[in-house]
Amino acid sequence: MELKWLEDVLSLSTTLSFSRAARERNITQSALSRRVKQLEDWLGSPLFDRSSYPIRLTEAGRTFLPRAQEIIRQVQGARQELRQLHEDAAETLTFATLNTLSLTYFPGLIRRMEETLGPLKTRFCEQRSSFGGNVALLDRGECDFLLTYAHESVPPELDPELFTYRRLGTERAIPVSIPGESGEPLHAFRSGETPVRLLSYGSSTFFARRLALLFAERPTPLVTVYENPMSVGLKAMVLAGRGVAWVPESLVVEELRSGQLVPAADTSWYVSAEIRLYRARQQSRLPVEQFWAAVAEASPPARPDDMARPALARHGPSRPASDDRKSVASTPA
Repeated sequence: MELKWLEDVLSLSTTLSFSRAARERNITQSALSRRVKQLEDWLGSPLFDRSSYPIRLTEAGRTFLPRAQEIIRQVQGARQELRQLHEDAAETLTFATLNTLSLTYFPGLIRRMEETLGPLKTRFCEQRSSFGGNVALLDRGECDFLLTYAHESVPPELDPELFTYRRLGTERAIPVSIPGESGEPLHAFRSGETPVRLLSYGSSTFFARRLALLFAERPTPLVTVYENPMSVGLKAMVLAGRGVAWVPESLVVEELRSGQLVPAADTSWYVSAEIRLYRARQQSRLPVEQFWAAVAEASPPARPDDMARPALARHGPSRPASDDRKSVASTPA
């Protein structure tokens, strides 16, 4: 059975004329008659009474007609859905990204790129709680781009022969605490003194690895009282007064301005990171290439908050970037 047989029956049931239905279907009358007969043979019952003029549907034809209409609607609907899925997949840019960057940096990045490229279709791959898990999404080809923090001490494990990146900006993770009655941090972080109540990332995230190196260089008595791989979770516990956490500055800038949070240590305890956008070197779909070119050509925003939410102050000069690592913005996210 073929779909065109059903379409023939629908046309014939409307025109009640083989000649008119053949013209409507843009086939010869003999071809139409043959296909209708093939369907009737396949069903085992005649659908049209050819003894009268105009022809008319038989009882079997009247029973079958609504089912044929429904089958055609479903097939055409499925075809349209699949075509739309294919078109959307071809146009949609897919990203793997760390949770914090998806909140603080990604919206501004897309807004700025749309100023050049027009409306974009974007989608996040399934976010992983570990730094390595997000890197693996790009390595396995499950996304077009990886938006991530990076540092020379904690580089993404990607083959530079196969993957390239552009440096978008910088970020600092700073130790924060709620203030005490005096305005000083309730949980102050000072090396070598009373153990500090640490709100920890665990061991597998980017900042977990950066902090492990920091603590190895500067041994400090710590008591881990809470673990969460997501910065937003640590921030919530800091605001609840549970201890100290190193949180990306972009995530707490408003709380620092309002005084809800205060730095829990001097700037020597801050840890820095680059914000990078990675992709495979291999030629990809046109939307991917256009986005990559727009990122390379974008100028720094007029205000620091153009590329990230919330607004951030600039943290020192950016290093010059090579062609493959051209800076989009020197603001943290």
